Amino acid sequence: MDFTIRPSKPEDCKDITRLIMELAEYEKMPDQVKISHEELKRDGFCQNPFYQCLIAEVPERHKTKDGHVKVGFALFFYTYSTWKGRCVYLEDLYVMPELRGKGIGKALMSSVAKVGKEQHCARMQLAVLDWNTPSMDFYMAKGAQDLTQSEGWHFLRFDGAALDKLAEEAPKN
Repeated sequence: MDFTIRPSKPEDCKDITRLIMELAEYEKMPDQVKISHEELKRDGFCQNPFYQCLIAEVPERHKTKDGHVKVGFALFFYTYSTWKGRCVYLEDLYVMPELRGKGIGKALMSSVAKVGKEQHCARMQLAVLDWNTPSMDFYMAKGAQDLTQSEGWHFLRFDGAALDKLAEEAPKN
């Protein structure tokens, strides 16, 4: 199947939002998505972007049954390890169900890894829901390590009231 992987452009943000919503539905958390295409445009295409995104696009002749040619995305950003230095974090990798199994997901993930290596990143990290065995199997087959299993790391988050409370406890200078 013909497809291209390319960096996203501001005009892709509506399609990225659509794909994010599809991913959230797959992950059984559509009510968690609060971001708009305007916010994606603001945060990804400013002077110091918060993220980068790659788009998987098919030619018109391979468009989906709903008429889409932008059929997948990989959204990522840079982090820093005090042990290893520069890292890339793969926040989301998604390919529309009707086009899975055609190498698009592998191409997106490999392209993020290539961008990371070009930026001298020591590793690429991501999180997978514990029930999502198809994705876990995909990543493990490509050489990923399950750090929860092998090293006991847990991925934690502060948000909402917990983040507000923590920020309020910061020293006042």
